[in-house]
This record gives sequence, structure tokens and C-alpha cells, in this order.
Amino acid sequence: MLAVNKPRGVVCTTSDKDRAMNVVELIHYPARVYPVGRLDKDSEGLLLMTNQGDLANEIMHAGNFHEKEYIVTVDQPFNSAFIKKMQEGVELKELNVTTRPCKVKALGKKTFQITLTQGLNRQIRRMCEALGYHVVTLKRVRIMNIHLGRLNTGDYRRVTPQELEELQWQLEQARMEREEEES
Repeated sequence: MLAVNKPRGVVCTTSDKDRAMNVVELIHYPARVYPVGRLDKDSEGLLLMTNQGDLANEIMHAGNFHEKEYIVTVDQPFNSAFIKKMQEGVELKELNVTTRPCKVKALGKKTFQITLTQGLNRQIRRMCEALGYHVVTLKRVRIMNIHLGRLNTGDYRRVTPQELEELQWQLEQARMEREEEES
């Protein structure tokens, strides 16, 4: 499994309909790997890539409530009411859904950290727009226990054996919880 720092302008799909560079072309890895989930073209940051389909599906399964953490900058200063609304969940009329409660922490006047357990299409951008803000930059810095760290934009690294062991343990815990709820 690889941890990739996807730059803005690169797509996660492997089709060529967009005509933008895709992440597989970017890293030019010698074995066939594909992205675990998505990070839209205008976003940057941590993207996991693997050739293990079962592992990818487990990570992406929304019912597992896996955490994904982002640093977001918006176009205007926000206040505590904005943070509170983001934390409680935002109604996204176009998707006919209210987002799950999440963790949000102000990092500056226009920048915040947000941790989601849900992965709706362009979720953070839609949440901000619903509250009257426009996302200027969006960077994913963590997926579950795997952190972007100081990985340079456009570079990748192998996930360490310790990270992979912890990831698999977390996935197993989620699987056991799901099975318990179903019985």
C-alpha cells in the first residue's frame, strides 16, 4: 500500500475523459495500483493506493465510520456559529441528506481542521457552500491512522508495516462491531 500526496489538478479516476493527469500516471509506480477512494481534482493531500481490492473496499465502506482529516481554507473569515453548524451536520439539499456530526477546529480566521466519518461527493465543499462559504484550499492530511506527514506534493511512500498492522486492526474492529450490530 502506498501513501501519495496528490497535487491539485490531478484526478483519481483512471479514465481519460477528463484529459487531466491521473494519479496513476503521476506516481508511475512499477506495479498496478489504484486509488482507495477519491480526492477531487481541486483538492490535494493524502490518497492511499493499493492493488488489494478487499482492503480498499473495507477502507471505503462508509458504515465503518473511518476518520478522514482535512485542513480547509475558505474565502472569508468564519465565526463560532459556522464551526458549530459544521460540527452538528449540514443539510445538503441537492443530495437530500444531512451530514453526520463531525469534529471541527478553527486554525485561523479562514482555516479550519475537519474530521469526517463520511465520504459524500465533494462533501466539505458542499457543506461550506450551504453555509455561504467557498473553499479556497482543501488538503487531506489523514486517513484513519495514516498521516500525510512531510511527504512532498506529488511524491509517494510505502505505508510502513506498523501503519498497515494498525490499519488492519482498526478494520477488523469495525468489522466485528458491524457483525455484532447485525446479530
